[in-house]
Amino acid sequence: MFNHRNGGDLLVATLRALGVDTVFGIVSVHNLPLVEAVDRELRFVPVRHEASAVNAADAYGRARGTLGCALTSTGTGAGNAAGALVEALSAGTAVLHVTGQIDSGHLGRGRGYIHETKDQLGMLDAVSAYAATVPDTASAGRILRTAAHEALAAPGGPASVEWPIDLQYAEQTDDGAAPPAHARPMPTDARIDAAAAVLAAARRPLIWAGGGATRARDELAALLDATGAGLLTSNSGRGAVPEDDGRVVGNFATSAGGRELLAECDVLLSVGTHFRSNETADYSLSLPEQHLQIDADAEALGRAYPTGHPLHGHAADVLGALNARLSTTGSATETEWPARVAAVRRRVRAELREGIGPQAAVCDALAAALPRGAVVARDVTIPSSSWGNRLLPIHDPRANVFPRGGGIGQGLGMAIGAALSRPEEPAVALVGDGGLAVHLGELLTLAQTGARLTVLVFNDGGYGVLRNMQDRYFDRRSGVDLATPDFRRLAEACGLPYARIAAEDEAAGVLAEATAAGGPSLVEVDLAALGPMKTPFTPPVKLPTR
Repeated sequence: MFNHRNGGDLLVATLRALGVDTVFGIVSVHNLPLVEAVDRELRFVPVRHEASAVNAADAYGRARGTLGCALTSTGTGAGNAAGALVEALSAGTAVLHVTGQIDSGHLGRGRGYIHETKDQLGMLDAVSAYAATVPDTASAGRILRTAAHEALAAPGGPASVEWPIDLQYAEQTDDGAAPPAHARPMPTDARIDAAAAVLAAARRPLIWAGGGATRARDELAALLDATGAGLLTSNSGRGAVPEDDGRVVGNFATSAGGRELLAECDVLLSVGTHFRSNETADYSLSLPEQHLQIDADAEALGRAYPTGHPLHGHAADVLGALNARLSTTGSATETEWPARVAAVRRRVRAELREGIGPQAAVCDALAAALPRGAVVARDVTIPSSSWGNRLLPIHDPRANVFPRGGGIGQGLGMAIGAALSRPEEPAVALVGDGGLAVHLGELLTLAQTGARLTVLVFNDGGYGVLRNMQDRYFDRRSGVDLATPDFRRLAEACGLPYARIAAEDEAAGVLAEATAAGGPSLVEVDLAALGPMKTPFTPPVKLPTR
């Protein structure tokens, strides 16, 4: 039995046991004991908006491969965090979100107590993989550990704990009991044998790696060796095998070359991917009839595309079992298949480089300036969606930080969290002027933390992707042209170094200098001066046309 002076001390002890040394949040009258203890014993990063706290904690955990933690206030503060919790839920990333609550004696009475909201727990439950209320001082430690356990379990997601303020101030009694371990699913030997037989007989195999494959990197590489398969990835699966490996076609399934490979291959093994709409062209992409699917989430099997071989289990376990079978059977892969895969890999990259025009110089400059495996955080913006998610190389999945749910404006908070998780390395954020404006105040957070982060803002004076859609499909523009700040003066006001890229030949020098600096900076890419892409980017969504 352990006694703690108050809830803050209990939270610190719990986080230390989980290996968490940094917490993101906003201080409030309804979380003051928690913030005070974290700031005293660990590192508390005061962000400017609760959504950014969760985004930063999310990316901090992604970049470290562990749990992130965010502290928010009650009511409106917890509500502000909801959108970022949706992102973590969509991505299945491990975030412990601890929010305050009014005094336990007033809960549920609707008296209009400051920060009170109706059914806060119900709101948190809707956007979290796990949600609970601390009912007394003897349960807080168990609930915190259970929340962290659920956040880290596959398929994962954020866990939210609301904690009444009177119980935060009270002395805590904790029994230290660990939550029970989850049973680890595994396909039967018969299913593994059948899947291995299909792979062994495949002549033109492909593997599609999603986010679940990033926890099985060695096993995935071994399967590529055993089968001679080519590798497609989702955006989340990038870096599961380093992208300078000639077998990695990458996040190009909907490109002309990717579609050709899928049409030519006779067996597709998908690993931990949910076939999101933007990676399948709204599910218009055709997959081969022989489709084997591995996923730790049983509900994901066959949900987007049919599979004749559903394999419910963790990627590392199932791939390991398949590798063991294939070590005795060998492979029937055609000798010309690896060369065909490599040719498509070169082709899709060359075609994309051609289409993005002058922005290729920025992509090349970033790849040259950043050390291998450095964090590349990306908001939802044209450079990210067109080439940042495909052409800019990713060699470590923990460096691949982006809003998987597609929400604009989350990139800066995520970039700050990821950069602080690796203080010895440079990191870069790709954002648009529209997305940056959503949480512009976090530039002050960046300046205050001194994180080694280069914020690369692509300025086209509005929501460029929607502008392109309206120009292509509609008669007029609506809501897409925005007032844009003078970024030089904005950076100066925030105490950030500033630079500008207005021509292709400026990119290499500017980005080399910015990423080599020991602190934060803001670099503006003036898209009007740089020049347009050869192929205007529009997202892969279906719209009725006239």
